[in-house]
Amino acid sequence: MQISKNLSENMIAIKETFRDCGDVIMREFVVGSGKSRIFMIFTDNIVDSDTIHEFIMTNLMGLYKECDESGLLKVLMEDIIAVGEVGKIDTLQQVVDGVLLGDTVLFMEGNEFALQVSTKGFPSRGVSQAQTEVVVLGPKDAFLEVMATNIVLIRRRIRDSNLKLKRKKIGRRSKTDVALMYMEDLVRPETLRIVEKQLDRMNLDAILDSGYVEQLMEKHWSSPFPQLQMTERPDKAASALLEGRVVLVVDNTPVVVMLPVTLNVFFQAAEDYYDRWAIMSFIRTIRYIAAMVAIALPGLYIALSVYHPELIPTALAIKIAATRQNIPFTVVGEVVIMELAFELLREAGIRLPSPVSSTIGIVGGIIIGSAAVEAGIVSPTVVIVSALTGICSFVIPNVALVSGLRLCKYLAFLLSAVLGLFGLWVALLFILAHLCSLTSYGIPFMYPFCSASVNDDVDWEDTVFRMPLNKMKRRPIFTKPSARGRKGGA
Repeated sequence: MQISKNLSENMIAIKETFRDCGDVIMREFVVGSGKSRIFMIFTDNIVDSDTIHEFIMTNLMGLYKECDESGLLKVLMEDIIAVGEVGKIDTLQQVVDGVLLGDTVLFMEGNEFALQVSTKGFPSRGVSQAQTEVVVLGPKDAFLEVMATNIVLIRRRIRDSNLKLKRKKIGRRSKTDVALMYMEDLVRPETLRIVEKQLDRMNLDAILDSGYVEQLMEKHWSSPFPQLQMTERPDKAASALLEGRVVLVVDNTPVVVMLPVTLNVFFQAAEDYYDRWAIMSFIRTIRYIAAMVAIALPGLYIALSVYHPELIPTALAIKIAATRQNIPFTVVGEVVIMELAFELLREAGIRLPSPVSSTIGIVGGIIIGSAAVEAGIVSPTVVIVSALTGICSFVIPNVALVSGLRLCKYLAFLLSAVLGLFGLWVALLFILAHLCSLTSYGIPFMYPFCSASVNDDVDWEDTVFRMPLNKMKRRPIFTKPSARGRKGGA
């Protein structure tokens, strides 16, 4: 619906739209020597009151300039309102969107448009430390729920005019702000085009978190593995941009989305580049080994104990058999009991307040494990296997990948319980085949473990081992081919 020249009609329409909205403030007053009527509307608590009082109300109340009513709004925009961002809007829907966004809208008699003045002042917490991506070395700041602040945290790290930003609104009812950020000289044009098209096609009532965006943009939605990367660290988002990747900053969430991805990036932590290459290469190797152990260890224990005890050293097999003499459950039953107990402890630790959660995780694990062994419910070996599996899952720096590996672990030990070592190999081959079938915006998910020659094999420099920074002279496959050199501003 278009804005009418009749101020009374506009006021009636606006008051009906915001009926029973007690936090929407409406005020009518007169300005200038001609006593021109102005109708102002904004939403309380999400605006900066000082901006409204000092730069809008004070200037309007002191206005004595002679001007025709039909041209007064233009004068206000150009000469009177001392706010950086002022624009014209001509539909009532734009008025509603602006008011709910935290802007102030001004109507005047005889004008077919209104002024939208930026007065946003959302309440927010201060910049705090990262909670899920903790590092020993490196910056400690993390994103928060205000998109504008998150953009600033990224821009202060990349002071380059090639860092571009496009704003979009997604969600029919929530109209959530999303900032699409990319390096114009590094990003692949086809990737940028696909991302924009996906955002424009999102047809959902509300986007309340970046997790919504992740799920709607994933191509292989049935896969347990993440196909977009999430982070709460500004330095990690800045690094992704400098690799030619696209970053989506979603309002109301302290996590941003980065794409495209490969399996390799989920094993990379922010501090991998803040310490010497040799120690970080060693730690990365441990992460890859831990991922394999987290998937295969319970299934391997079941397969060897039930189907292939002859493959276990004799002394160890005798000890395992001795500890299982009084256990009323099968080996599979023991593993299921301990794995479920560990999952429950993990969930309890997440949901409880942080001072209590660490106590629950440590004390609960020790007490339950030792009590279960003493009661003869499970054997000590199963407790060790479950504990080692859980510890290995915590080594991996990405929570979403850990969740996928947890599901794969259950597939591996279920097939091992049915088919022994053959079942374990079937499960591992199935997982590997699934990973090889995934792609992320045209890039194989298993790159550079496959097709590395496409980029002259340079992506091996930053995989299981990380080369010294002065030896990493080319950007990864995410960057467009003409801009992969790191030297000389390329």
